[in-house]
Amino acid sequence: MQHKDIYYPSLVNIKKAASNLQGVAFETPLSKNHNLSKELNANILFKREDLQVVRSYKIRGAYNKMSSLSDLEKQNGIVCASAGNHAQGVALSCKLLQVKGTIFMPSPTPKQKINQVKMFGEDYIDIVIEGDTFDDAFNAAKLECDAKNKTFIHPFNDEKVIEGQATVGLEILNQVKEKIDYVFVPIGGGGLSAGLSSVFKYLSPNTKIIGVEPEGAPSMLTSIRNNKNTFLDKIDAFVDGAAVKKVGDLNFDICNRNLSKVITVPEGKICQTILDLYNKDAIVVEPAGALSIAALDFYADEIKGKNVVCVVSGSNNDITRTAEIKERALLYAKLKHYFIVKFPQRAGALKEFVAEILGPNDDITHFEYTKKTNRENGAAVVGLELKSSLDLEPLIQRMKDKSFFGDYLNDKPDLFQFLV
Repeated sequence: MQHKDIYYPSLVNIKKAASNLQGVAFETPLSKNHNLSKELNANILFKREDLQVVRSYKIRGAYNKMSSLSDLEKQNGIVCASAGNHAQGVALSCKLLQVKGTIFMPSPTPKQKINQVKMFGEDYIDIVIEGDTFDDAFNAAKLECDAKNKTFIHPFNDEKVIEGQATVGLEILNQVKEKIDYVFVPIGGGGLSAGLSSVFKYLSPNTKIIGVEPEGAPSMLTSIRNNKNTFLDKIDAFVDGAAVKKVGDLNFDICNRNLSKVITVPEGKICQTILDLYNKDAIVVEPAGALSIAALDFYADEIKGKNVVCVVSGSNNDITRTAEIKERALLYAKLKHYFIVKFPQRAGALKEFVAEILGPNDDITHFEYTKKTNRENGAAVVGLELKSSLDLEPLIQRMKDKSFFGDYLNDKPDLFQFLV
């Protein structure tokens, strides 16, 4: 298994990490999801890392890394950069190990996450808000390390972190009697996917490990296609727990050899999965936590009759994002549509639009209009929610027949973001 000059986590070290984490990280449940099992005609099991002590698997890698530090390194203190789950894992590890830590977080970080980090770390951590992006916070954290001789706790590109995350795989194999055909695992920086896939290569090599990334941040998939770790210039940061511009070098080397396949899932599909899990199963997950489950529909034929594990990686979802999650889900399902509508500048035009253009089940959810003088038509931005995606084409045709149609905005992302 060992490739020359390339790190590969040993089973001995992974088992040491599991022993090291006893009493720190919970053995999270591996539970059957009856709704999806019935729907997909498969045995769908959820590895519930969303129920972990910091509501994600990140405590595993953070604590395993920090507990391996020398007495001098612990005395000097640690630094990390994170906008979420890694920060919480590091904060709790600081308190448990009585190590002083400085956690750099970008300014857009939700207050709820900052408060969670404070709660877990208590007096052992200081939070520094730095810059507008994770990269800003990361660079500031590295400068702090260099200036004060502190140890940087990387969220994924670290041997001890990978070995800590690998314990998720050990637990899964200890919790099942039947053979596992598929494991779907989310990928951000690649720590979890690298560690878990290594365990399965040792102990269950016939299991297919499917890595899942958000469509807007395909850093691992791009790197594997290029056969080299590749930096993405631009990503969609919506799935904040799994949206990175570049995966770890260590993680890429391991995943490039271990993963059966890497796929991407549209952000809208992830949002619909979040809503379905809440409405059907009363499970609250963050966008990254829904990634592995959102991928199942794309494998519906292949997994029939199979034993399938989805790693539910975290549940640190901010309730203020609910409206955006619903919006993205509706857009993906082709039930929410935005138009530029040209209204004749006369009394009764809006009434005519509602009575003769809209279908009986269509709902206006967004309307922006300013009456202009000396013009025959006034343009409005209108958002409509439909009951069926099949209602779209007849709606557009009625708008054109009555000369109301101006433009369709859903497939014009630049104009869409400017106007809506």
